[in-house]
Amino acid sequence: MAEYSAEDEILIEDKFNDLLHSCEKICKSEKDWNIIKKAFFLAKEAHKGVRRKSGEPYIIHPIAVAKIVIEEIGLGVKSVVAALLHDVVEDTAYTVEEIGLMFGPKIATMVDGLTKMAGVFNTETSQQAEYFRKVLLTLSDDVRVILIKIADRLHNMRTLGSMPPDKQIKITSETIYLFAPLAYRLGLYSIKTELEDLSLKYRFPEQYLEIERKLNETEADRARFIEKFNAPIIERLKESGIDFEISGRVKSIYSIWSKMQRKQIPFEEIYDLFAIRIVFQPSPLIPEKSQCWHIYSLITDIYKPKPDRIRDWVTIPKANGYEALHATVMGPDGVWAEVQIRSQRMEEIAERGFAAHWKYKHATISNDEDEFDKWLKKVREALNSPTENAVDFLDNFKMTLYTTEIVVFTPKGESRKLPQGATALDFAYDIHTKIGNRAIGAKINHKIESIFTPIASGDQVEILTSGTAHPQTDWLEHVTTAKAKQSIKNYLKKDKQNNIERGIELFESKLKEFGITPSARVFRKVLPAYECTNKDEFYSKLGAEILKLDNLEKILKQNAASKMLKFWTLQLVNPFKFLGGGGDKKNDQYVVKEPTEVGGNEPQFIMAECCNPIPGDVVMGYKDPESGKIYVHKTSCDELTRLASQHGENITSIKWSSHKAMSYLSIIEVRGIDRMGILMEMVQVITGELSINIRELHIQSHDGIFEGTISLYVKSIEDLNMITNKVRKIKGIEKVKRIRNN
Repeated sequence: MAEYSAEDEILIEDKFNDLLHSCEKICKSEKDWNIIKKAFFLAKEAHKGVRRKSGEPYIIHPIAVAKIVIEEIGLGVKSVVAALLHDVVEDTAYTVEEIGLMFGPKIATMVDGLTKMAGVFNTETSQQAEYFRKVLLTLSDDVRVILIKIADRLHNMRTLGSMPPDKQIKITSETIYLFAPLAYRLGLYSIKTELEDLSLKYRFPEQYLEIERKLNETEADRARFIEKFNAPIIERLKESGIDFEISGRVKSIYSIWSKMQRKQIPFEEIYDLFAIRIVFQPSPLIPEKSQCWHIYSLITDIYKPKPDRIRDWVTIPKANGYEALHATVMGPDGVWAEVQIRSQRMEEIAERGFAAHWKYKHATISNDEDEFDKWLKKVREALNSPTENAVDFLDNFKMTLYTTEIVVFTPKGESRKLPQGATALDFAYDIHTKIGNRAIGAKINHKIESIFTPIASGDQVEILTSGTAHPQTDWLEHVTTAKAKQSIKNYLKKDKQNNIERGIELFESKLKEFGITPSARVFRKVLPAYECTNKDEFYSKLGAEILKLDNLEKILKQNAASKMLKFWTLQLVNPFKFLGGGGDKKNDQYVVKEPTEVGGNEPQFIMAECCNPIPGDVVMGYKDPESGKIYVHKTSCDELTRLASQHGENITSIKWSSHKAMSYLSIIEVRGIDRMGILMEMVQVITGELSINIRELHIQSHDGIFEGTISLYVKSIEDLNMITNKVRKIKGIEKVKRIRNN
């Protein structure tokens, strides 16, 4: 193994000295300094001669992670040591036991939690999901492990440019699917924001750079508005003797992009690009909450507030510990602006999350269970629930990472936090599993409702139960929380064998009506039709009444050939050949070829129905491990994000070949002001000017507004963009956007 050069050694020494400078705020004794230095020298020796993809010495990575742990998360000495050692056991000959002998059992446990253990993976499930499961289980012991893992992921994202495109998709998918929501849930708002921005930068670089460019172009105008907006507020706060800092914060590129996608609007139509933040030093004689409302009162004497845009997180903090008072007010020139009011303590918790929360909790010597403690307790309950499938486990865990919450009340006035969209049944399981299992109805604000009724903030909910009630499979469609889903699944699993036996009986009885006996030919038709991978799954779902046999006769009579998916083919090429370079099997890339181009024995692929990509869309492939077929997804597809986060090893690079004049079905949604002739004008633009064939058109009008969908055939994404741009320019059209094909 090659030794590091003199330049490498200088770089390593500079980075370590920089880390030691940061350690001044956490090292209280000579013992603290010695254990950090000991960890560094061990890690340096263990990773000797090893380099990262970027070419820099590997030891730079653990040093960078340790610095993030101190400066951006605010953890202590043990966490710095664990960060320095986090890859030693995984990548070198050192064992957890040896780490324990050298650094003590607590640090060894933390390092073990951060280590990808070879050989622990179940071959029938995702390796990544198994790994995440192992890391997340450390929440039951030490939350610092998760925080260090987030720091590790943050540095990997900051250096992602040296990775090939398929690895970038895998890593950004994991990040956006799990790590960013987890950082948010642990209160690490700035880290969560950076993870999201970096994911967008590598996933959709053109869109990222375009938003960045437009933000830079509008920076001067924003600065002038903020100065004008802040001037009277600063004057009023100073008159009131308040010690404060005021600043304008621009929204993250990811949040701007998300809003553009969600509302299908251009950058120019997003008006809340920034927020004004006021951070005050609280008076020890007045409660912080009262001071927040006092500042709010001073501001609303100057600018009129928007009543439905007040967010009071000082009375009831978010479950990640976030406290602040948010208000939207009408500023100069008729522009709405958001103002965030928080104390210095609230600011530190908002920026540092869990670590700051813990510091202030210990400083007040409080044993009361706060919102963060309650969430952590729920997570531990979920983690301790038995589950056979690591992917299910990961999905269930993700459901605990609520981003939008509601507060509801029990009949006795106790408040409960649930995710937005939760139903009365979620509330029942939140109270107790037995209450959920026996629920038959609910009283919402003293009115009897179904247990499936969605609940809203401020509702008072009472659950009605019966000793004979029990969970049904369709309940899974009416709950959103991890606890409710897991509890229902656990109950249903107890009856799995009975369900299989019941399913066999139902299926054979139904076949008997048609004079048919079960056979391989029958199952070749039935299993794909009911989206089942094997007979046990089919029988179990049938016995549990998840499946109905109403259309069985039609399925059995159908010609097998007519049910076959339209397969495309792949041509395996090496992207480096296009660049004039040599071959490298690790960087193989597939090129989408149309049926007219098909050769002899080339691999097959399928256009994913969840996003229906068309030529010109940026795409990636997912190779199904069972069939070997490759499903092509748009890179913006949520399902691809989920698959890449859990089965990243099956993600492969895809590019379109030079496609011929074939047509692809796409659907656009339109909405606008109803007027005489607008429908004829749309049809004229699409079929007359652009010569596009319309397959279906569904339009309905109400209260002077029309909305509907148009199904049409296009040759490429460029055609589709041209259509939406042309239709958007028609007078009265308010919204035009592409939607997923059904």
